[in-house]
Amino acid sequence: MRKNIKLTAFAAASAALALGLTACGSSSDPSSTKADGGKVDESKPLVIAASPSPHADILNFVKDKLAAKEGLKLEVKEFTDYVLPNTATEQGQVDGNYFQHKPYLDDFNKKNGTHIVPVVNVHLEPLGLYSKKVKALADIKAGQTVAVPNDTTNEGRALQLLAANNLITLKEGVGTSAKLSDITDKKGLEFKELEAATVPRALNDVDAAVINGNYALEAKLSPAKDALVLEKAEGNPYANFLAVKAGNEKDPRIEKLAKLLNSDEVKKFIEDKYQGSVVPAFGTPAS
Repeated sequence: MRKNIKLTAFAAASAALALGLTACGSSSDPSSTKADGGKVDESKPLVIAASPSPHADILNFVKDKLAAKEGLKLEVKEFTDYVLPNTATEQGQVDGNYFQHKPYLDDFNKKNGTHIVPVVNVHLEPLGLYSKKVKALADIKAGQTVAVPNDTTNEGRALQLLAANNLITLKEGVGTSAKLSDITDKKGLEFKELEAATVPRALNDVDAAVINGNYALEAKLSPAKDALVLEKAEGNPYANFLAVKAGNEKDPRIEKLAKLLNSDEVKKFIEDKYQGSVVPAFGTPAS
């Protein structure tokens, strides 16, 4: 949580003078007000929670190469799970996060009573099916075990990928909310549900696994080269975005970061570094 800071007498006097000067002009500046009603201190670093790769990599590129030109102090705080970045944002321990897509966020807000909102789309990580035991999709046979993420949206997304490649059959109309119970024909396959971050570590224990793009990269897998099959990027609703607690969208520091994350420099960085394993998602709405 944020720590209370005691003002010195000098600082207090300066603050009072500044307040008086502000009162002579506009009575308030909504763009500088936080969700909790407090004022934004633009001199403070903007703290963003992020998954290590590619999110933190992209943010660190902005921090090292672009932020100074915009007068932005950026601090990147890495998390290795999909829960703490949102709870930390909700509680004000960080100013925002960058790790998730809209279906996941909608489900998280609904289940946890949080108020996180998207700001701007940045990139897409195609979900992929990987294996250390078979070389091609056609080699996956009845009796083999496939690991899938166990959170609601990513499991549904994984099952849709398997269904699109004729490995299973799903009930009509289940969409991205599909669960194992919605499989009408497993075609002899067995399934193992695991927390998304741990799925790559299970590759030696299962015949194949559906892995989120960022966790594949962390496991030194190349989605573009190593996946047996990848999601199609066209029309994909799973763009990852910068997010904040509702009410903080107009924080001037967030606006600066959003602009930089959608810059030509970041687009080139993503394309050069990830070679199709991660693709820019600029220009599509984040809500």
